[in-house]
Amino acid sequence: MSVLTRRADFLSANRGLRVARPGFVLLVNPNRADSLRYGITVTKKIGNAVVRNRMKRRFRALLRELLPQAGLSGHDHVLIGREGGIERDFAKLREELSAALARAAEGKGDPPRRKPGTRR
Repeated sequence: MSVLTRRADFLSANRGLRVARPGFVLLVNPNRADSLRYGITVTKKIGNAVVRNRMKRRFRALLRELLPQAGLSGHDHVLIGREGGIERDFAKLREELSAALARAAEGKGDPPRRKPGTRR
């Protein structure tokens, strides 16, 4: 299990399967490396550096715990933090991540996001 560091890897993960949960969004995309890789991103909209780093630590702990068993081999997994994610209970986040990984393994993602400025 390795960590995504290059921006191009994060951008390519955005083209994959998307599973949204209240605390985070999980992106899963096949990679060429045939290895299990993960990345975490939390934007400045979430809070100050202390809050963002705390959220990243929590996500890192969850991924290290759940990805070896439930992750898809040969795929990149990216967790994007959402605003409500920092207040959520750790056990609740664990449940949501395992459900999101199971949903991704089935190939069931959420519908693609609308482009900004378009109507339904």
